[in-house]
Amino acid sequence: MAFFFPKGLSLDDTGSRRPPMQTNPNFIAPCGLYCGVCAVLYATRDKNEKFKNRLVDVYKGKFPGSENLSTDDIQCAGCLSDNPFGFCKACSIRDCTQSKGYSGCHECDDFPCRFIEDFPMPVGKKVILRAIPYWRQHGTEKWVLDEEARYVCPGCGHKLFRGAKRCNKCRLEVDLD
Repeated sequence: MAFFFPKGLSLDDTGSRRPPMQTNPNFIAPCGLYCGVCAVLYATRDKNEKFKNRLVDVYKGKFPGSENLSTDDIQCAGCLSDNPFGFCKACSIRDCTQSKGYSGCHECDDFPCRFIEDFPMPVGKKVILRAIPYWRQHGTEKWVLDEEARYVCPGCGHKLFRGAKRCNKCRLEVDLD
């Protein structure tokens, strides 16, 4: 994919050498919804059953075969992993970019297309429409770093997930998307 840097080399905006970005390539979702800040990934990583129960309500009926979604189905290792969440497995955006040989929508002249317009999750669609032009302009490394920096509570510094409305540590209301 186009986002890998030569071993031991990464360039910042000034062209200076620095250590390479340490991002799991399975988290570089083609649609622009960076997996490193995904609620499903957090719930999987933390084995948080209470959070998984809330996510069942969010995703039930939103993708083919999800009518009987359970907490056992709320698991993911990243969109491009061998174990993506069911929503990502059934994603027409992912299928489209792969069929065109692109690593993401940021490489496509047809963005935004009908797959973006028809995206079933309002927060996701909002983020896609923000993230893809940014990714296109600034490149993968800066896009990932800035997505990770965006989803941090401004009150206490706790790491948040995309779509969070309140910090679960200090309870501050947030609107980061």
